[in-house]
Amino acid sequence: MIIRIFVLVASVILIATALANAQDARPALRAEANVTGGLVRIGDLVNNAGIVANVAVFRAPALGETGNVPVAQVLEALRAHSLVGLETGSLTHVSVTRASRAIPPQEIEALLTGALAKEHNLGDAKDIALGFDRPLRTVHVEPAFTEPARIAQLRYDARTGRFDAMIEIAGIAANARLFGTAFPTTEVVTLTRSLARGEIIKANDIAVQRVPRARLTGDTITDPEQAIGLAPRSSAAADRPLRNAELMKPEIVQRGEHVTITYQVPGVTLSVRGKATEGGALGDSIDVVNVQSNRTLRGTVTGRGEITVISMRTRLLASADTSLNNPPLAGDK
Repeated sequence: MIIRIFVLVASVILIATALANAQDARPALRAEANVTGGLVRIGDLVNNAGIVANVAVFRAPALGETGNVPVAQVLEALRAHSLVGLETGSLTHVSVTRASRAIPPQEIEALLTGALAKEHNLGDAKDIALGFDRPLRTVHVEPAFTEPARIAQLRYDARTGRFDAMIEIAGIAANARLFGTAFPTTEVVTLTRSLARGEIIKANDIAVQRVPRARLTGDTITDPEQAIGLAPRSSAAADRPLRNAELMKPEIVQRGEHVTITYQVPGVTLSVRGKATEGGALGDSIDVVNVQSNRTLRGTVTGRGEITVISMRTRLLASADTSLNNPPLAGDK
């Protein structure tokens, strides 16, 4: 009796397993399909497609692209292939993506700048700016083509900056021909906003941009630290390379400002009120009027609102002291 029960239970388990396997083996429509090549086969669209798995039913999308096929259209294409009990679930469409190897514009640009730097002495490849007559787009090839792109031909006119290049890409029947311009560039300092004369340049007022090297002058500023803390001699526009000649130390004495004049004569230092007739930065020589005598003096800006005037006699005595403290060495003439 026990043996019969055991046999019965085992039979039930075997039947249930067989039914489950049969259920799993039924053909079922996929929600997504990734294909290689120009055709979509039944096995790409249907799990457990059986002997018809390699039968082509659709053209694949373009390389690297995805297309959505309505389920009704898929069922119509499969009707003649007797896929009994095809499960579609709640699907409304099947997403089909064609595999590819993408060659982005950056790869082509790096190829060109490297060749221009090496063959035409344009400096470092990273400093070469390219402009294309037509925008570059990502190129897609079959995944099997793994060879990198190469330059089959390159012409460059250093006078105009024009280039003409033929790019060979494995998997593409014809070479791609590219036209454009290429210039060596340099990083320069520009202003992020317009500044008035005398306005002090701060770190957030400047940016670094690349410009064609041919546009630079000898005193163009390339280091931001050379500009921070200085001020424009006249109003300065944004997005234009800064030059040393256009900048000055910030004025700490303004034209027409009331100042303190310190007048130094041998053994005596006098302080009087004055008025600056021009602006000046620390260390600049400017004219200042003694408001008591109405006499114009030439002095040095030594602080904010402070002008120091040293008499000629004081200068001569200071010069003589310097000579006495630094006698000539033996053999000097």
